[in-house]
Amino acid sequence: MRMVREWRHLKMLKRAGRGYDSAGVESTGRGECAVLCPACPQPGKNLPDNWHDAPKGKHWMYALFVAIDANFCLKRRIVSKDSVDPSLSRSWAYFVEEMAYKTYLQTCSGNTQQKSTCSSHNAVNMADSKASHGLAATGVGTIDCARHNMKLPNGVGDLQKGKRYSNMDFLFFSALRGRCIDTLNVSYDIACQWHKNLWQRMSTMPLDLRLDHLAIFVRFFVPKFHLPAHVLTCQTNFSFNFSKNVGRTDGEAPERGWSNINPVASSTKEMGPGSRRDVLDDHFGDWNWKKVVGLGATLLRKMTEAKKEQEAHRTAFQELHKALAPETTEAWTVEVESWEENPNDPSVTNPFESKVVAVTQAAIRLKLTQLEAYELQEGTDVSLHAEVSPSIFLASGINLENEQRRLKANISKQGLHATDTQMAAIQQLRNALQRKIDAWKRIQMLYTPEVQLLESTINTPSRHVSDIITPEDANLWLPLALCSKSMVPNARLVSTEWELRYAQAGDALEEIRQSLRMRGYMYSFKRDWIRGQSANTRAQNALGRVEAKTAAAADKYCTAHAALSSLAPVLGKIGWDNTFKVLDRNNDVRGMSAPRHGESEGRRQLSWIWLVEGVGDDADEAIQDGLRLEWCKARARAARWVEEVELLQEEMRRVVCFLRWHAGWWKNKVGECAFVIAGDNESLITYEGLVAYACRQAQLRHDLADCFDRIWAIHLLPAATSTSMTSSSSACQDHFPDLHLPDAVLHP
Repeated sequence: MRMVREWRHLKMLKRAGRGYDSAGVESTGRGECAVLCPACPQPGKNLPDNWHDAPKGKHWMYALFVAIDANFCLKRRIVSKDSVDPSLSRSWAYFVEEMAYKTYLQTCSGNTQQKSTCSSHNAVNMADSKASHGLAATGVGTIDCARHNMKLPNGVGDLQKGKRYSNMDFLFFSALRGRCIDTLNVSYDIACQWHKNLWQRMSTMPLDLRLDHLAIFVRFFVPKFHLPAHVLTCQTNFSFNFSKNVGRTDGEAPERGWSNINPVASSTKEMGPGSRRDVLDDHFGDWNWKKVVGLGATLLRKMTEAKKEQEAHRTAFQELHKALAPETTEAWTVEVESWEENPNDPSVTNPFESKVVAVTQAAIRLKLTQLEAYELQEGTDVSLHAEVSPSIFLASGINLENEQRRLKANISKQGLHATDTQMAAIQQLRNALQRKIDAWKRIQMLYTPEVQLLESTINTPSRHVSDIITPEDANLWLPLALCSKSMVPNARLVSTEWELRYAQAGDALEEIRQSLRMRGYMYSFKRDWIRGQSANTRAQNALGRVEAKTAAAADKYCTAHAALSSLAPVLGKIGWDNTFKVLDRNNDVRGMSAPRHGESEGRRQLSWIWLVEGVGDDADEAIQDGLRLEWCKARARAARWVEEVELLQEEMRRVVCFLRWHAGWWKNKVGECAFVIAGDNESLITYEGLVAYACRQAQLRHDLADCFDRIWAIHLLPAATSTSMTSSSSACQDHFPDLHLPDAVLHP
């Protein structure tokens, strides 16, 4: 095991080029053996010389994105100690310098952990009481590259309790030491609490770890997956989705890396302190190198997706923008831009927060009562007499269709073992509906007498009661049905039915929208205020009634849409389906802020039912506030995808530039080999080996840069350009079908 440790250590030094230094290995600096991220901004390596002078609108592309997280699987028991089992690398790679780290922690040992004022973060609130019996380390904290998922040099350290601020502070500032940056985006699942008093805590640290925070633009975010667990204020103020100049960064990079390192936990748990740090350093280095090798395929996949999503969300935002009044959107634009420029100013209104007070339970009950009253009126106020007009005749027929659907819904709720009382109630509804149908059919004989002939040819005398057609299944033979039987009725009747069906579709959509808003209010009220089994049962029953109303309205719309689809060819109607589209019950019937199944906030698109012409003119305050929120979110989604494309283009440029710089760095090592020449054969052989290895490493990075250039040109440049380059591309099974990597890349 000692041989394995030494071999790992020597390979790390060799790959970092430490064998070329005349001062020897002992002169290795902190983090000098770590594998750097080529896509992150590295001044002097992959940034222009005048990057500080970039225009204000483009300076955000040179920002550094870092993510902070802790892993409590990587524990270490109290085995051995540093004096017996020291680390060989001594902060030369990813772990911090142990002595300075522990010295600082001792100075903070008496400080009380500040409790979280946001959600109940146990990692914060229970940091001082977290079980640590028999453990020298309860886990590790890391600082990662938030966009490319690589460990930063000197950004890893042991934790003694939970996520104590003192531990994470030291790791954070240690990873940023020596970096020339002026824009910093920090992601942490407790950033809303951790960032408070951060600069005050920094003042207690060693001088070489302190940042000139007044000269740096720093923003704090909560990773997207963790954000819903926070309070509503945090969900807007610390969101990657709503903040400008961050692209599609999600901040969850460390979580993806834990799945790779967690299998090592069972071995490292029993190791001494130095052995464990060396093993984890080796694994983190391997992880970073694999990420470097895969950047060609990773950035290509992200760019392909970003370009497609950019166009989709830009189109979605334009559609919503056109559906609203220009003066309204202008006011909203000013509000959003003001907040984006001053997100931390409490005097600036946050446009992503609702301005309308939530509906109370009493208001919900009133709304339900009014809907029930409306249904009663709709079912009883049917005027039938000999002199009825064609429009009233057809409107009454459409109302009977609605009653048939409601009766079918009531029957479906009975189940297999209905009681006598339930069956009697259903039979009473059937009898009432049958009387209405019989009265309506007497009027029907005046307008469409051909129905009597049609029914006489279809219906035959029934001998069994089970063969009798129930009123909910009776065919009303409206003009639409007659057209399908090649029996064209009076043109006026067909035209009148079109107008009524068109209005029916609009009414049904409005009913769907009202029911969805009501359902959203009730869900929020139930989640925030309802406690106890009996109260939850009553609330669930109320929600069930609203769900039933939504389903009934959807059925009504589908019936109207099918009728319009059949009548349109007869009347020569075109363009109507741009307003009334086919309704997908699974994807379209959802609230303004509700995504499709499996759809995140950054990819969510507003359902078309909220984009129908006239919705933006609704005077309802809640509707207008909902539209304002959705407009702001749609604008943010479109902007984030545009930023992602720009950021990926810059990262592709940086990757190639860094690899070519690194190749030149290795070539320069050849000139540093002269110190080993002493005139004997052994020194000469050593010199040849050093030169060969440096040339091999330089060529390897040139090959990587050329390979990435080719694959990106083939897939991202216009067809005319890529066709001429196809012959120079090859295949790779491990990372991307068209990406071929030299064998030496996988084993440098």
